[in-house]
Amino acid sequence: METVLITGGTGLIGTELTRLLLERGYKVIILSRNPSRSRDNEQVTYAHWDVNKQAIDINALQQADYIVHLAGANVAGKRWTAARKKEILESAPAAAELLYQSLKDHPHKVKKFISASATGYYGESEEDQPAFRENDPPASDYLGTTCVAWENSVLKVESLGIPIVLFRTGIALSTKGGALKEFYKPLRFGFATIMGSGEQWVSWIHLHDLVRLYFNAIVNNQLQGAYNAVAPNPVKHRELIMAMAKAAKGSSFITIHVPAAGLKLALGEMSVEILKSVRVSSNKIQDLGFVFSHPTITAAMEQLYPK
Repeated sequence: METVLITGGTGLIGTELTRLLLERGYKVIILSRNPSRSRDNEQVTYAHWDVNKQAIDINALQQADYIVHLAGANVAGKRWTAARKKEILESAPAAAELLYQSLKDHPHKVKKFISASATGYYGESEEDQPAFRENDPPASDYLGTTCVAWENSVLKVESLGIPIVLFRTGIALSTKGGALKEFYKPLRFGFATIMGSGEQWVSWIHLHDLVRLYFNAIVNNQLQGAYNAVAPNPVKHRELIMAMAKAAKGSSFITIHVPAAGLKLALGEMSVEILKSVRVSSNKIQDLGFVFSHPTITAAMEQLYPK
């Protein structure tokens, strides 16, 4: 039985990935600051780490055949104050540095290191511009430089002879958390809320497909380097909201618009993330044979909000 060590394992993606790994016969170790609060079972254990103190359970690390690095501050979790932006920029690299130094200083059997990045790596999509590919340059804005810092911190592990996979993830769709849960809140009261013009491109992926991508990175030796973790059919923000509303409410909703100025007033600089238009290609991962279970926004929403 092979073992997967996960950082950020109690989050939205980590929880679903753990479930899939257990179904496929893997053992999972989740790194946690408070492992004593977590219940172990035969296949899932919790081991201690503390990024601030650069401390980690070496025994847990040495059991790992694969590492999945999901830890880091949530970009959309809080208002972007100067302190919050610093936390977002530094949290994931600090965690990666702890893993790198621990792997460098101790014997291990890690076959692959798989890490989360984001489509914030790319800049703004112009209307007539092709979808971003993995070899396109990063943006020079805050999210672009943050993603570059995240990825560079992980690429150091490659110097230890460990293959790296980076997933530049779009908006992960799930009713259990993330952006979709926030988009749905006004719909509980019958309002389908479109942000800004609604014409901004959204590169999205169903959570089920996202965790399948992580699993694919574990079992497929061909996967190495950066991949866009997005569905094959990006949509305009307006299309996403309307697909959600129709799947969840049929025709029982009213469409309203939140102007960009109002969004900026409410969210501050973080509104840039919602209003930014980013159209990203999934061709590279598809060329390796990955088939999406939910390739269109209509199919994805109908699965998430079954009648």
